[in-house]
Amino acid sequence: MKTVVVTGAAGFIGSNIIKGLNARGVNNIIAVDDLTQGDKFKNIADLQILDYQDANQFYNLFDKNYFGAVEAVFHEGACSDTMESNGQYMMQNNYGVSCQLFEACQKQGARLLYASSAATYGASQNFTEDPKNELPLNVYGYSKLLFDQHLRQLLGTQFSKAIHQVAGFRYFNVYGPREQHKGRMASVAFHQFHQLKKNGCVQLFGSYDNFAAGQQKRDFVFIDDVVAVNLWFYDNPQAKGIFNLGSGKAQPFNDVALSVVQALTATKLSLEEAVNKGLITYIDFPDALKGKYQSFTQADLTQLRAVGCQHSFSSVEQGVSAYMANLQNL
Repeated sequence: MKTVVVTGAAGFIGSNIIKGLNARGVNNIIAVDDLTQGDKFKNIADLQILDYQDANQFYNLFDKNYFGAVEAVFHEGACSDTMESNGQYMMQNNYGVSCQLFEACQKQGARLLYASSAATYGASQNFTEDPKNELPLNVYGYSKLLFDQHLRQLLGTQFSKAIHQVAGFRYFNVYGPREQHKGRMASVAFHQFHQLKKNGCVQLFGSYDNFAAGQQKRDFVFIDDVVAVNLWFYDNPQAKGIFNLGSGKAQPFNDVALSVVQALTATKLSLEEAVNKGLITYIDFPDALKGKYQSFTQADLTQLRAVGCQHSFSSVEQGVSAYMANLQNL
């Protein structure tokens, strides 16, 4: 039986993909990560894998076909810190490594399903997978965009039919279990859970960019939906290209906060009631984020639907409720 590789295996999305594979009986998985941050092991301790490989050795070994027949690689490994300013490190880690992995997959006949990012859109107000909409605000977004551009050129050539499946997913704001190691980069739902537990209230940014307090909107997508779409592509090797992976519906940060409050207080408070009770509070928008912040994102799912993926996504209310139950049971 061929093996499956998951890079970034002890990370948020990678570990959930392994969980999803395990649920369908796939355990012959090579997990690849860098466990310098040792507590990330908790994300894979309850999962079934065939082998673990350190990221610093894996890519060169994979180049040499060291692991034999590999069916597919779920490439989730990357530096995802949007505040990282070391461009050389970011480009090598996110772009260079991805190019190396792609070439090795093509030589070996392995399929590549990889993590791109909605950060490729940056300053744009349009979120279709079109070069004119790609305006990254930071080097992280650019490192993801450059690899997308590289593949877009290859898939647009006369040789595209000979290219083994490669699909990139522009993740929007993903939240859910197994993200506790991410620190400041964890989702707002995660931080709000702990804020409410510790301080009795959650904090949101005040008015900014012509949006009222807490009304900046993002496409929040539950991790179970992200896994489901990845596995749909795993089941459909004919599907190639670059695809948005979000719910397709922008919702304000106020919706997330209110869902957290409702779940943890077991009430159906309205937003106004939650604010009046001091359960939701607003702080001044940070100067450090001005001009670098996406106040609105919403995945256009036209291309995803066009290849046949008809997955139905959770709303913020559904996803956050499930997530809060998970966090309370830890």
